[in-house]
Amino acid sequence: SPALLDINLKIKSGEFVSIVGHSGAGKTTLLKLILAEDKPTKGRVFFEDVDIHKLSRGSLLKLRKRIGMVFQDFKLLSSKTAYENIAFAMEAVGKTDDEIYTDVPHVLDLVDLSDKMDSFPSQMSGGERQRLAIARAIINQPEVIIADEPTGNLDPINTYEVVQILKKINDLGTTVILTTHNRGVVESIGKRVITMEGGRIVRDDKDGKYLI
Repeated sequence: SPALLDINLKIKSGEFVSIVGHSGAGKTTLLKLILAEDKPTKGRVFFEDVDIHKLSRGSLLKLRKRIGMVFQDFKLLSSKTAYENIAFAMEAVGKTDDEIYTDVPHVLDLVDLSDKMDSFPSQMSGGERQRLAIARAIINQPEVIIADEPTGNLDPINTYEVVQILKKINDLGTTVILTTHNRGVVESIGKRVITMEGGRIVRDDKDGKYLI
């Protein structure tokens, strides 16, 4: 059976959209289509006016640089400090030492981790690691942040802090697409919620209702 059916979805620049639904509802598949990791058997996916599944490999890599990813399991480099984890992401896109020296402290401040600059991930709490992962995702100023269950492994206090950071990033103009199981997260954001069930969108609410 298809993973997704009859999906017709438009996300505007600058929106904060939460995608909710039980395991197997199709949330991760939807994200993979947006990232062009999976191809749709039917239908098309556009980023602005570009059909992303028609892009060459080089153009696709450029597109992916416009999207920052945050994962449930952080995917940090354990042998590098907080500072080095972010610097590494900047080096990967060819940023200069001067840019790194200027931008890394700024982004660590944005996610309230200035005092953890020289800490390794193993010395940080789960919430701090997730905030570091968010800092790394935004350091190259993507237009879109995709956060796949970013609070899935966190307690309520750390969850709240991570959500506040994502809201702050959205307030600065970045589009945020979040998947979550957590009703409290969605209600605290109070923005658009898309509810998926069995590969379909069953609700699209403008104001943070989660009615599964």
